Amino acid sequence: MTRQTAGYIALTAIVSFLLGVIATGTRPASGTDVLRARSGAATATVTTPAATAPAATPDVPGQPIDFAAVAARMNAAVVNVDAASRGTDPRGRTAPRWRRDIGDDPSAPHEGSGSGFIIDPAGFILTNFHVVEGADRITITLGDGRSFRADLVGVDPAIDVALLRIAVTGPLPVAPLGDSDTLRVGEWVCAIGNPLGYVHSVTVGVVSFLGRKLFDQSLDAFIQTDAAISFGNSGGPLINSRGQVVGMTTAISAQASNIGFAIPIGQVVAILPQLRDNGRVARGFIGVGLTDLTPGLHRALAVDPERGALVQDVNPGTPADRAGLRPYDVITAADGRQIRSDEDLIRYIAGRQPGTLATLDVWRDGVTRQIPLKLTERPLPPSTRTRTQISREVRPAASSEMGPLGISVKDLDAATMARQQIPSNLQGVLIVDVDSAGPARLARIRAGHVLLEINRHRVASVAEYQAIVASLPPGATVAVMIYDQLADARTIITISPDSVP
Repeated sequence: MTRQTAGYIALTAIVSFLLGVIATGTRPASGTDVLRARSGAATATVTTPAATAPAATPDVPGQPIDFAAVAARMNAAVVNVDAASRGTDPRGRTAPRWRRDIGDDPSAPHEGSGSGFIIDPAGFILTNFHVVEGADRITITLGDGRSFRADLVGVDPAIDVALLRIAVTGPLPVAPLGDSDTLRVGEWVCAIGNPLGYVHSVTVGVVSFLGRKLFDQSLDAFIQTDAAISFGNSGGPLINSRGQVVGMTTAISAQASNIGFAIPIGQVVAILPQLRDNGRVARGFIGVGLTDLTPGLHRALAVDPERGALVQDVNPGTPADRAGLRPYDVITAADGRQIRSDEDLIRYIAGRQPGTLATLDVWRDGVTRQIPLKLTERPLPPSTRTRTQISREVRPAASSEMGPLGISVKDLDAATMARQQIPSNLQGVLIVDVDSAGPARLARIRAGHVLLEINRHRVASVAEYQAIVASLPPGATVAVMIYDQLADARTIITISPDSVP
């Protein structure tokens, strides 16, 4: 190793340590050393994975793991997710760090990209909430290159999950969902996604830890893996050796190489019905601070139960407060279900619907009593509290002024052509304005370009442009030829038009 090489490695290590933990999507979240990786109501139901997924490859003892075959089967079900907004991000900052601006144009849409995977042939797709948070337009690009506008069906900021849907004709390839509860530390897994814009990249590693706490100590149970994960992997699948999705890649650590985190797929599947039907997730809540009853606490407090959830604090005005729970109470069962730890109780209560009744077995001062209480809805952390209300129609219709392509045009005259240095032999219309999150803008069309043709039909005037656009079939991709005077070249670009009311 040369001195120069050693110097580069040392510098990289220092920078990585200082950065902390980085999100695998497109924005880092501040104030923590672990950062998130990053609509119309759907009427169809999300079918169960077993009903739509191809059969997974069984494990054969002694046979080598073939992730090449796994990737070949899974690649078609992994998608690229692009999100664009017209201005500020949901926290009020302009030009948010989790999106990349196109060029230096201040009117450019703020964009972010991540990954996702298809879970139903009718077009339902899972990704991270932070990938699509605050987006005015969500575009899904399939493995075969087709692009679709996506509806945001539902979100759960608490665990960073979003459910999308695209309208397609014909079935889509589906990623089979596995059982994350059966994962073991040391088990081989692979991740497929679009890190740094490199679409459908495959990386392989092992499960390093199960149940890692990063953001919400009560809900988090991340899978830690050393499979390489980078920006743009957010929302992509973590896959076991049988070709089943066992997690959703979400975050990475920059304090060390190849430490990534994924949401267990079992946690995601559990909330899918609420995402589909309600657009959000409501969790049960009793209002206590808990800790695990460890052997040390068992001895120090001289309590009878050896396992359970120890009450540390009771929030005023909550179901626990009204039911008379106190610090040092030990909860040993809920609705007859044994509680062995604080996590057991939290997950059980969170899985119940607000407004339902629960009965807790509570040990206090040598006596076990049953305490009934009525659950309320679990409040979201302050960082997500203002982001729970989503529009059931995330894709706004194109404005009547901009039309379905999201542009405004005017006739070319001699003065304009001279001022814009447009060749005198060109016939077309000048693009004077572009919707910052519209279809033309995302296709990299800019104000100042000259529109020459649409689907090989020449456009010589605004009247011709309007007539051609009015005759476009709904939802059909169109090919436009534009002239870019800066490059002094003609370019053919495809656009997926919006619908105009």
